[in-house]
Amino acid sequence: MWVARKAVRLVIVLFAVSVLTFLLTSLLPGSPVYDILGPKATDPVLAAQVRHDLHLNESLPVRYEHWVGGVLHGNFGRAYNDNEKVTDIIRQRLPVTLELLVAAQLLALVVAVPLALVSAYRSGSRVDRVVTATSFGALSVPDFVVAIVLVFVLAVRAHWLPATGFVHLTDSVTGNLRSVALPTITLALPLSAVYIRLLRSDLISTLQEEYILMARAEGLPTRRILLRHALRPSSFSLLTVLGINTGALIGGAVIVEYLFALPGMGSRLVDAIGRREYILVQGLVLVIAVGYVLANFLVDVLYGVLDPRVRHA
Repeated sequence: MWVARKAVRLVIVLFAVSVLTFLLTSLLPGSPVYDILGPKATDPVLAAQVRHDLHLNESLPVRYEHWVGGVLHGNFGRAYNDNEKVTDIIRQRLPVTLELLVAAQLLALVVAVPLALVSAYRSGSRVDRVVTATSFGALSVPDFVVAIVLVFVLAVRAHWLPATGFVHLTDSVTGNLRSVALPTITLALPLSAVYIRLLRSDLISTLQEEYILMARAEGLPTRRILLRHALRPSSFSLLTVLGINTGALIGGAVIVEYLFALPGMGSRLVDAIGRREYILVQGLVLVIAVGYVLANFLVDVLYGVLDPRVRHA
């Protein structure tokens, strides 16, 4: 029942997302006919064909009905400039973006959780001060600056990693990992700094609880106390920010994909906006927005996994 109620809310939010995505491009000033046809827009036959294909002669509710009906059947329309199906573009580019987002989140967590545990356990020590200062420094550097520095150091000077390009996982596992290494580090660095600061603060509070003192009095190993007794109740804030940061991560991925010439959805979205491809922009924005909503829904469900009291509240 608890998950069912969450699912009903999810459907309502997804409906709202689809409406806002449609209105995002439908209410823009100017005429899509001129943007699509350019100088050929003076041809009444071509202009009438474009208006018919995009249902521009119909009201907004009817146009939305046509669009969302096609989306529900897997038909996002076609990109007018190259006549390619939007569904095919999403199918080709979504795996690249997903790999980058998942890799960045995993790397951020792998770095942040151990450092936060050590920093919280040794609060006030030299290690804690170094970790805190480093995380503050990482937070203050924008993604594109991190990307430029990494390219200069690891690609141009050291020649360890490629600066641009992408190798698909099916072509070469090693080549794929090398091609996503710099973009992943670029996205993961500020994320790990946020997670370190947040988890460290919650761990310090948790380690002062009475049941932690009882566990220490019973002689339990420090590692077990930290991982089994302190980390789980301290992860709620981290889990919340993990879901919220998905949106920021997607926004950063748009810039990073463009900088590193990755064939992901972000770089194609930037190109589509520049070429005013309304249908393609609608499809890509909808997929990104739905992904963000589903990520937060998953975080909401994980609350009940971490703490059964949430399910029975």
